[in-house]
Amino acid sequence: MSGKFIRLSTAAMVYRQSTIRAGRATTISLFVHGDVKPENFLLGLPGSPEEKKLFLIDLGLASKWRDSSGQHVDYDQRPDIFRGTIRYASAHAHLGRTGSRRDDLESLAYTLIFLIKGRLPWQGYQGDTKSFLVCKKKMATSPDMLCSFCPPPFKQFLESVTNMKFDEEPNYAKLISLFESLIESPASRPIRIDGALKVGQKRGRLPVNHEEDDQPKKKVRLGSPASQWISVYNARRPMKQRYHYNVADNRLQQHIEKGNEDGLYISCVASSANLWALIMDAGTDFGSQVYELSPVFLHKDWIMDQWEKSFYITAIAGALNGSSLVLMSKGTPYTQQSYKVSESFPFKWINKKWKEGFHVTSMATAGNRWGVVMSRNSGYSEQIVELDFLYPSEGIHRRWEHGYRITSSAATGDQAAFILSKPKRKPVDETQETLRTSAFPSNHVKDKWAKNLYIASICYGRTVS
Repeated sequence: MSGKFIRLSTAAMVYRQSTIRAGRATTISLFVHGDVKPENFLLGLPGSPEEKKLFLIDLGLASKWRDSSGQHVDYDQRPDIFRGTIRYASAHAHLGRTGSRRDDLESLAYTLIFLIKGRLPWQGYQGDTKSFLVCKKKMATSPDMLCSFCPPPFKQFLESVTNMKFDEEPNYAKLISLFESLIESPASRPIRIDGALKVGQKRGRLPVNHEEDDQPKKKVRLGSPASQWISVYNARRPMKQRYHYNVADNRLQQHIEKGNEDGLYISCVASSANLWALIMDAGTDFGSQVYELSPVFLHKDWIMDQWEKSFYITAIAGALNGSSLVLMSKGTPYTQQSYKVSESFPFKWINKKWKEGFHVTSMATAGNRWGVVMSRNSGYSEQIVELDFLYPSEGIHRRWEHGYRITSSAATGDQAAFILSKPKRKPVDETQETLRTSAFPSNHVKDKWAKNLYIASICYGRTVS
């Protein structure tokens, strides 16, 4: 690799977001560029004083990362919004998250790897699902694989920037230093970083062990993709709760009937390996409940028949074989319901129903299909979505900080989705916890009960080990 190429690379890492206007560069370091790619880097005219300067052009997608008061912009996610170029965009951009400084650096990592290798593994996808497939491939491709045959600094740079938090302050000098060993000494020269664009959410792919003083310290395991149980626990007044898991179709009736005899109704359901998990408790306020186990994912005729009898959907689950378990109850506050089954997460439909006064009250998946139930008079004032190819831990924690709580969850083998809501009536105790386990969390539930934490939602699917 030539010293000239490395000088370009390291300069690019601390670029000033500039546009050429009237022959001069205007620095706007408070902006995220939003579309970092090879085509947007230019050198000055040969023979001019600018010939060795690197310019970043095309600021059409630029956005501020800091507001007028000097605070970092707020985190948000809109899964129907994508900004950038699919090949080089960060995974967060694919998922519709607000752009921050870390996203430009992730795009820069893909740009540098493309320049040295000539191709990225996700090139060639076509069709309406291209962005989904590219994002899935990016998340599944480890730094080791992506940076094979590249000098070690490329992998180190990629690991560093893909593990940054949303509002993290980047250390440009440290990022530059990763590449210093590749610069030919006669060609090396100091690079100014004052006024440079600065970066920052933790997505996590592989372990990262870079500390400020380069001394080996605590090694953070950020995880790799896996399928796990994701359980959500809410603080409640002491009550009776019961769970069953690995329940075969022919055992459902006896568990449900026994629970009903004891005054318990099903509050949530889930499925793993075509077996069912049932959570039954005394805190539902339901007066009666009916269920259907169907080979069809959300059997329309049966659901409509129950709606006519004033039953409303209160829990759903789908299995890998396409079957579904639907619980409908009386005693809910709902006044109207609508549901949708789709091959991808139906955010546009959800957003449309939000505007009509509906809120998500149940979700499930069957294979790669999503089923979402929305209801009027749900008791929620606001809702948002957290959608990711791994468990979206940082997004959930940021939502918790603003008073949101998980009210529905579902996962496929590819994605996990969480609905977080603000209740109209603030609960006495807002404590909520999540747990991810490879087996059903039977070894943990009693410990939670002892703390008056009860299972409120559970699903099985894509997360991180």
